[in-house]
Amino acid sequence: MTGTVATPGVSVAIVVHGGRVLMVRRRLPGGELMWQFPAGAVADGESPADAAVRETAQETGLAVRAVRLLAERAHPETGRPMSYTACEAVSGEARAADDELDAVAWVAHGEIGEYVPYGLFDPVQEYLDGALLH
Repeated sequence: MTGTVATPGVSVAIVVHGGRVLMVRRRLPGGELMWQFPAGAVADGESPADAAVRETAQETGLAVRAVRLLAERAHPETGRPMSYTACEAVSGEARAADDELDAVAWVAHGEIGEYVPYGLFDPVQEYLDGALLH
């Protein structure tokens, strides 16, 4: 009998606090560094929102609360299922708490293009336009 092994989905946390969004600089295979949002694989039986909260804590040491699911899609390059969850900071200080990370930054709306020159997924950009500009 042949079966397919489902690739676990990736949950992305969009953490807004004090008029800025949290970004992490991740070490990619091959040593390249890339700015992204806190993210990681959704564990069996875990909701995307719970994964976003867990991954943010593991990667940055920051405790967050999931506010709402912003969107889901298949990643345009990898095809992996992706979910994007809006979160708010609850306690702690963000830091590079995981070996995969090189740095963290709280990024203002006008600086996002410097960190993510290829642009953001439209629903994430729309959420940040509302959350950071008002």
